[in-house]
Amino acid sequence: QVQLVESGGGLVQAGGSLRLSCAASGRTFTNYAMGWFRQTPGKEREFVASITWSGGRTYYADSVKGRFTVSGDNAKNTADLQMTSLKPEDTAVYYCAADSTYRVITAIRTTPKAYDYWGQGTQVTVSS
Repeated sequence: QVQLVESGGGLVQAGGSLRLSCAASGRTFTNYAMGWFRQTPGKEREFVASITWSGGRTYYADSVKGRFTVSGDNAKNTADLQMTSLKPEDTAVYYCAADSTYRVITAIRTTPKAYDYWGQGTQVTVSS
């Protein structure tokens, strides 16, 4: 089992920045990648970014490219999401997730079904 805990959410004005952190504990050596998703009421969970532990390859949703940066510290078992130039449409509950499956084709990591473990979520609110 892997436990994930997010932190760093809050209220920020448009154009501002926030940094989210995800701390993993438990059987973390089985994780191959970490992902960040977000969700607003009535909508499906949306991919934001992901990072592989081996090689540190990153992937981003088009909506956040150039504004968000995902990073990981394998030794500390943490994955951060630095968010800049925030917009009101970035308002959502943000979740981190861990994928414990080795994948040759990694495109599936843009979907929630690729991930085995999820954090409880942290609210990000961007005011206009």
